[in-house]
Amino acid sequence: MAKVTLGLLQHACSADPAANLKTTLALADQAARRGANIICTQELFRSQYFCQSEDHANFGLAEKIPGPTTDAFRRLAKRRGVVMVASLFERRASGLYHNTAVVIDADGSILGIYRKMHIPDDPLYYEKFYFTPGDTGFRAWDTRFGKIGVLICWDQWYPEAARLTALQGAEILLYPTAIGWHPAEKKAHGALQHGAWETIQRSHAVANGCFVAACNRVGHETPAGGQGIEFWGQSFVAGTSGQVLARASASEPELLLVPVDLGQVDETRTHWPFLRDRRIDAYGDLTRRFSD
Repeated sequence: MAKVTLGLLQHACSADPAANLKTTLALADQAARRGANIICTQELFRSQYFCQSEDHANFGLAEKIPGPTTDAFRRLAKRRGVVMVASLFERRASGLYHNTAVVIDADGSILGIYRKMHIPDDPLYYEKFYFTPGDTGFRAWDTRFGKIGVLICWDQWYPEAARLTALQGAEILLYPTAIGWHPAEKKAHGALQHGAWETIQRSHAVANGCFVAACNRVGHETPAGGQGIEFWGQSFVAGTSGQVLARASASEPELLLVPVDLGQVDETRTHWPFLRDRRIDAYGDLTRRFSD
């Protein structure tokens, strides 16, 4: 299909995983009824953002894939004929956990998974305590509604990740996300931080001639006490020239529905032939940590 509608599910999360799943399924169902073809959840939607502390009890939030959450989304995808991208805390084995996105086609089948490759370790983002770096590589999947690639949150900052996923043929890059401000820093740095986040992702759309969709959460969460994180919402979709096609609220739950024309991918890549002119013979040093 040349023309498809993306549905991004932006909402707040409570401390109750069952309630969060119910909320997200209801939003996904609503998105499908309103015409969405490809629906994306925010990162780790089943819980509040638990990585604000290093607490072994939080491993109890993880689940197997397939499991109860993927089963629920498979049923919804099949019933509504939509593609689902669902973010999960994956329990792969005892002591082995991943931050994972599941891609479900419109017939309810699991096409595959992507495990987050870049794992941050910053104040209140202690993800290295929980997540093993991904080992799936960068992937794209042929779905009923186009070829999509999935990356997760901290992956957003890496041009290499976007490029390698686009080189798999992805027409749309989807980024389930959980990012926000430290309240004490918001006044001094908030606008710059959000601007950088949006700009780098819009640049991925330009450099690769594809659509980019980022789905973030809203709400002020303090599961570990202290000031917590104020999530900045503003989920958005960028077009193949980097233009913002639609942007959600900074503070309110929102179902962002955005129609896109996948024919623009071929048109943009033909007129701006960055993939043609890449000097792949000269990029060997990209595999080095630093050129000393």
